[in-house]
Amino acid sequence: MTAADFRRIALSLEGAEEGSHMGAADFRVGGRIYATLASEKLGYGNLMLTPEQQAGFVGELPDVFLPVAGGWGRMGATHIRLAVASEDVMEGALRTAWKSRVEKNATTGKKKLGAAVRPRKQAK
Repeated sequence: MTAADFRRIALSLEGAEEGSHMGAADFRVGGRIYATLASEKLGYGNLMLTPEQQAGFVGELPDVFLPVAGGWGRMGATHIRLAVASEDVMEGALRTAWKSRVEKNATTGKKKLGAAVRPRKQAK
């Protein structure tokens, strides 16, 4: 797989848009990032997963997935090795990151796939 494949799959998910973060392509849903190509020159795509999801992916396919170094990695940011990932694995990983972001957006009041933002409770 290539960065172009990563981009194609990332943008095929409902509500996904491409943006730029610090000069690198990123992929957002509801205005929030779920994946990037910030490490493309190193042969990686990046996924914003939960630490539990990251542990599952790394544990099952350590030749394909590895945590991003440092604090971001401890929070779930995960590299996917583009050259060794199959299309099915890449699609599943991107879909997992996308779904996590959609769910998090819903709980934080962010737009969910174009839906109206939930009103905040008014103080009494």
